[in-house]
Amino acid sequence: MDWSTWIPRERATLCFIQRDGELLLIRKKRGLGAGKINAPGGKIEPGENALDSAIRETMEEIGVVPVAPEECGQLHFQFADGYSLHCTVFHATDYTGEPVETAEATPFWVRLDSIPYDEMWADDRHWLPLMIDGKHFTAFFTFDGETMTAGEVRIKN
Repeated sequence: MDWSTWIPRERATLCFIQRDGELLLIRKKRGLGAGKINAPGGKIEPGENALDSAIRETMEEIGVVPVAPEECGQLHFQFADGYSLHCTVFHATDYTGEPVETAEATPFWVRLDSIPYDEMWADDRHWLPLMIDGKHFTAFFTFDGETMTAGEVRIKN
């Protein structure tokens, strides 16, 4: 895969909220990754920047607004069927509102030492610990369906 000339079909965001030794995750109900555990997020709409998208998607999916989310990573995904996605990852340590279940997601808190990687996308175990440790990263992954076929994570200095 030549990532230097790669252009994503879509752009999206993920927004992880971490507080008191726990991470707020969701079980996704529909769309790409339905049934899997992830963080709130979704496609960046026309005219919207990544930060605004992360805040909007978190509000729409679980009813909370992340406070001062910070960009911490860039994910590049190429799927065997031709679909490609660039995802900006955000991290927040506070929020307003109360997590609620919606038609899109069921939110839940998990201790940092009990993250259910086996129910998440295969790439998450490669970069999520870096985010939790406060590191910034850029990562590149290829998938065939839900099976990860290759991956590389670069920590930014």
